[in-house]
Amino acid sequence: MPAKAAKKTIRVRQVRSAIGRPRSQRAVLGSLGLRRIRHEVEREDTPAVRGMVAKIPHLVEVVEETK
Repeated sequence: MPAKAAKKTIRVRQVRSAIGRPRSQRAVLGSLGLRRIRHEVEREDTPAVRGMVAKIPHLVEVVEETK
């Protein structure tokens, strides 16, 4: 059986609070799976995930990109 190709991922960390932010921005944080400040999640590097990160750049940072 052929080995599965490793999918490229990115790690996203929440760096600012969602308190006082518009509902749509809080929803994006929830969609990424982020719950609190300094919480990190690893997500597949897709245009959809990149778009979510681009919508809230003041609340998150991309920690690293892995292959």
